[in-house]
Amino acid sequence: MLIKARSRELERVVGNMSMDKISNLISSLKNATMVGKSSLETDLFKQGKEVLEVFKSKGLIKDLKVFKDEATGFKGLHVDLVDVAGSVRRLEMVRISKPGHRVYSDFKKLLKVKAGLGVLVVSTSRGMMGGEEARKKKLGGELVCKAYFV
Repeated sequence: MLIKARSRELERVVGNMSMDKISNLISSLKNATMVGKSSLETDLFKQGKEVLEVFKSKGLIKDLKVFKDEATGFKGLHVDLVDVAGSVRRLEMVRISKPGHRVYSDFKKLLKVKAGLGVLVVSTSRGMMGGEEARKKKLGGELVCKAYFV
């Protein structure tokens, strides 16, 4: 009974959130684009910022800013989404490598996403980068996610 009480208490405090922060970030971005929001604020973490910087370099998001909340003192990320003629473009994102099933690839096997219109995010020994950039630098690594406009 003590274990159940602790897990219920932990669930009440933490909620039913996933421990995979990148998956949470991807879900937040997908939900924001489906609803049509022009911006999104999320928690700051190093890998998430690097993934979003790759998205920004490929034009999947408009802007990325780090801010500090004065009330709590925590840092966060403010993401401006790409809009065309007043409506937000819908992003489709898929998490490839998951905590229970890591996926790695050699640079020769890095595929293009939607014939080069999307981006494959690869975690290499030199940081996160797009699949095309990793292919040019001849770096393989963990396939984090892929994203493209629908």
